Amino acid sequence: MKLEYKKTLNNSINRKIKLIDDKLQFYKNIPLFNWIEISPIDACNRKCVFCPKSDPKLAPDTFKVMDNKTIEKLAYELNEINYTGTIVFAGYGEPMLDKNIYKKIQIISKVCNTEITTNGDPLTRKTIRKLVDSGINKIVVSLYDGPHQVDKFKTLFNDEKIDPNKYVLRDRWYKEDDGWGLMVTNRAGTLKLKNQNLPENFKKKCFYVHYSMMIDWNGDCYLCTQDWNRKTISGNIVSENIVDIWNSDKLRKFRNNLIVGKRIDEPCKNCNAFGLMHGENHAKAWDTYYKKKT
Repeated sequence: MKLEYKKTLNNSINRKIKLIDDKLQFYKNIPLFNWIEISPIDACNRKCVFCPKSDPKLAPDTFKVMDNKTIEKLAYELNEINYTGTIVFAGYGEPMLDKNIYKKIQIISKVCNTEITTNGDPLTRKTIRKLVDSGINKIVVSLYDGPHQVDKFKTLFNDEKIDPNKYVLRDRWYKEDDGWGLMVTNRAGTLKLKNQNLPENFKKKCFYVHYSMMIDWNGDCYLCTQDWNRKTISGNIVSENIVDIWNSDKLRKFRNNLIVGKRIDEPCKNCNAFGLMHGENHAKAWDTYYKKKT
């Protein structure tokens, strides 16, 4: 099986269109998030040059792990609003390093669509089977070592008779000249990289905060996955209701600025992420909601 990173990127965008842009959900007239990324553990076994984890001064491995009670509270609140979106376990580390990842998936998969993004190193026939049995809907594997990994992982999944629709293999073994095979960003100003692989029509408007939420191991919520410096906390799901955080005045300010291209606050002012791939319908819904409230 041969992979081409440009096709892989395009497939990823198109897959998320069905999960994000084609699903607009409301709760008491509030446009809801439909893509929540959870960082269950603050540690990674790899140090990729395009990731802040490559520099221990920027993003040290603390090995702090999210408590299962936090997931239980989140699952309860999502169930209360009949959440139909996606939870993806990824974040600021390698989620498979969390020994309780299977329990977390089991808890949250009873409520909504669940995914996990992994570098594949911890995957074996046994761990793959445990992920599937826990209720995971999609296993996304980023391959960093070379084309030989494609056959390796296809064999692992096939040996466990896993439906091909249950997993995605992403080629990420390319050199800097090819942007390492992904749409690299400076992680909100955290990294300085030459080849960013940004679209030619790059604009400063950004819709991340209109449709997605990033939740750290301790329950802290950030604007999006780009904020590796953890500069802007919008709330904490341990002590606050997730809908209240989502509909807060702090996020309203960012949404109103970003929908017109004003990247003037941290972490946005130093970020070069292309934020228009998804979420336009959500941005319009928020704009309508805010205008009705004024």
